Amino acid sequence: MKYAYAAVFTPEENRMFSVNFPDLQGCFTSGDDIADAVYMAQDALCLTLYDLEQDKKPIPQASSLCDVKTAGREFASVIAVDTETYRRFYENKPVKKPHAIPM
Repeated sequence: MKYAYAAVFTPEENRMFSVNFPDLQGCFTSGDDIADAVYMAQDALCLTLYDLEQDKKPIPQASSLCDVKTAGREFASVIAVDTETYRRFYENKPVKKPHAIPM
């Protein structure tokens, strides 16, 4: 499935950013700079949604970016992910099987 959720980026010390998703309880991450924060936000969002899908739990409705509240230097942006791509990548990894040594 393809999803898009609003993320709130909070500038921290040393150019770092904290990121949280107001619509998804417990979905947060951080990055060393804005590019890293966006990358980490995509990963955290995709993993959270993938886990909800796997556990057959309801997927929360995404808020409109206009409805997301920010304070101070925070800003909101939309993060988009595709859990099918994530699923194909992680579920198709080769499995290392032990080999029997003939005697």
